[in-house]
Amino acid sequence: CTRSVQDEEEAVKLYWQAVDQGLAAAQFALDNSCWLGKGVPQDQTMAMKLFRQAADQVLAAAQHNLGRCNDKGKGCVKNKEEAARFFRLAAEQGLAFAQFAVGDCCMLGIGVAADAAD
Repeated sequence: CTRSVQDEEEAVKLYWQAVDQGLAAAQFALDNSCWLGKGVPQDQTMAMKLFRQAADQVLAAAQHNLGRCNDKGKGCVKNKEEAARFFRLAAEQGLAFAQFAVGDCCMLGIGVAADAAD
């Protein structure tokens, strides 16, 4: 299947319809489109809003991405404590990448007490 700009624009239109109905998976798909500028102009502010909406609905992948954004200061002010909090939320749902990130946070003392026992 060959991808075209028209396909991405149609996908974004459909994602918005699902977002309007509160679907977390659509919020996550649309936030990635906004973040990368796929089918819409790149808009990290909108992407962060959508990441938060999906994370608030307990979507582990969105929580992990918010952790990454906060860890690196991408689309928001760098905040290691907030990064660790989002990584932990996603890790508690079994997301392996987030579990690894929490391990790093504990090992390096990033966003958590350096002597954390978990």
